[in-house]
Amino acid sequence: MLERPGFPAGWTRVRFDEIATQINDRVDNPAEAGVERYVGLEHVDPDSLRIRRWGEPTDVESTKLRFQPGDIIFGKRRVYQRKVAVADFEGICSAHAMVLRAKPGVMLPDLLPFFMQSDLFMERALSISVGSLSPTINWKALAAEEFLLPPVQEQARLMEAFTASHSAIEALLDARAKLDQLETASLLAKFGEKYGSNPEGYELRPLALIAEIRTGLAKGKPSGAATINLPYLSVANVKDGFLDLSEVKEITVEHNRVQRYSLQSGDVLMTEGGDLDKLGRGTVWQAEIPLCLHQNHVFAVRTDIGILDPWFLAAIARSVYGKSYFRKCAKRSSNLASINKAQVSAFLVPAVPVIEQRNWLQAYQEIRRQGDRLSKRIAELRAVMKRIVEAEFADVV
Repeated sequence: MLERPGFPAGWTRVRFDEIATQINDRVDNPAEAGVERYVGLEHVDPDSLRIRRWGEPTDVESTKLRFQPGDIIFGKRRVYQRKVAVADFEGICSAHAMVLRAKPGVMLPDLLPFFMQSDLFMERALSISVGSLSPTINWKALAAEEFLLPPVQEQARLMEAFTASHSAIEALLDARAKLDQLETASLLAKFGEKYGSNPEGYELRPLALIAEIRTGLAKGKPSGAATINLPYLSVANVKDGFLDLSEVKEITVEHNRVQRYSLQSGDVLMTEGGDLDKLGRGTVWQAEIPLCLHQNHVFAVRTDIGILDPWFLAAIARSVYGKSYFRKCAKRSSNLASINKAQVSAFLVPAVPVIEQRNWLQAYQEIRRQGDRLSKRIAELRAVMKRIVEAEFADVV
């Protein structure tokens, strides 16, 4: 370690391999690994250090990596997904992850995962990743990277703040997970998990009989008619149960086509393509933008509100019942899937009386409101924690 002029007093520049070591305990036959849990990158949540989900070793076949309690699982593939977790059990993980173990000495071992969550570390890791489709980082490159660290006494002070913030966030995440379980149970009780039947015995009818399924506007060069630039909703804006309007693009469209592709309050937005688990995605448009069009990859389903409440349809689309239908009928390519208007039109909806729909929605939507409040609080605490991390781990040169 070398201390150089210009650094804060007591700070030192160290290589990453002075902070951590890579554990490369390979397991060629996961089923014979002698452990009960397999952790894939899909089980690691961004911006959370705790592993809450896992699979079984018999679920996978190719070579995996063994980890021990206290080891850090770092997603080396697609680093921008920011997947870092600390194991509290023994298991095996995806070879698209890197298993790291903190070295005592220049950094407090418990501080390492917090440091790895910082923008400084993530941006550096991304900058040395290789590959265009799935950027991947290798240990040799990461090991050679140098970082500035505060003295151990300062690190101990930081750990107190990080630990308190982390504990509060994890408690809220646990509460949010319980609400998610309650929502899932509510959906299962109402719609069941087997497509084509209803646990309450209601008749099923095609969506096209009680709603208008509207396709969206395709990108293209406008004709010679007068045009206007308007915001339009894309697949990226439509999430599972909510909208992300942080970035809404505009499109040039002829005046005479505006009404045809304009969204109306109460339209249920359903995505046409993307990852298999994201097909359908019921979200209700509430005129968040006064005049907005929708892309051709987003269906706008306009229900007969006297028969089918749009929020009820959105709930069905998010349920296991709805998702199983879209997964079953989707056309799949190498890593994407899509559904078409005919398949959305044929989607069978239970003929629950609209009054009963709205009575059920009162309790169901309260669950979602409480979940939204928790998510907002989690985001606020994470922002505070991030400000602390970024302030303490500045890239001083």
